[in-house]
Amino acid sequence: MFGNILHFIINILFTLFGIALLIRAWMFAIRLHPFNPYSQALLRMTDWLVVPLKRVIPSSSRIDGPSIVAAWLIALIYLLLTFFVLTGALPLMNGLAGALIASVLTLLKWAFNLVLWLTLIQVILSWVNPMAPIMPVLQTLTAPLLDPIRRVLPNLGGIDFSPLVLLILAQVIMMVLESMAFSLFGV
Repeated sequence: MFGNILHFIINILFTLFGIALLIRAWMFAIRLHPFNPYSQALLRMTDWLVVPLKRVIPSSSRIDGPSIVAAWLIALIYLLLTFFVLTGALPLMNGLAGALIASVLTLLKWAFNLVLWLTLIQVILSWVNPMAPIMPVLQTLTAPLLDPIRRVLPNLGGIDFSPLVLLILAQVIMMVLESMAFSLFGV
């Protein structure tokens, strides 16, 4: 029972922090204004890990390398801790290669989890409170993903099914990635 509780806590903490790092990288890629309060909170929460990495890992014009590497490191630590909690031992050296690949897949799973939640929150707020202060941020974050789907779907008047399509795609991809990650890592 203690192992299950510890695994649950590790999963929540590492997933939330990994997603925060991915949001930071996404904000950089879409040029979200860094001075809005949501961006400021996220930057302050992740600076302790990203700022030291900026000294050795460059960023390009659209890719925030330090944030992505930080998220990958968090995913690797998460998998190693999960393996330790569930088995009572660290993986052998040949298992570390699988952990490196599995951490990339875990990072991708977190990214699609982020897509799922941002889209879901945006949809719910559009029904409940479309003028919420966070709506412009959510629309800015999700527009690059929803716009291509909107171009493909037929126009159904005032009903937008693109969030539903994105939610389904994100969920399916997360299932595939999680299955691949755990089969690679042996958890």
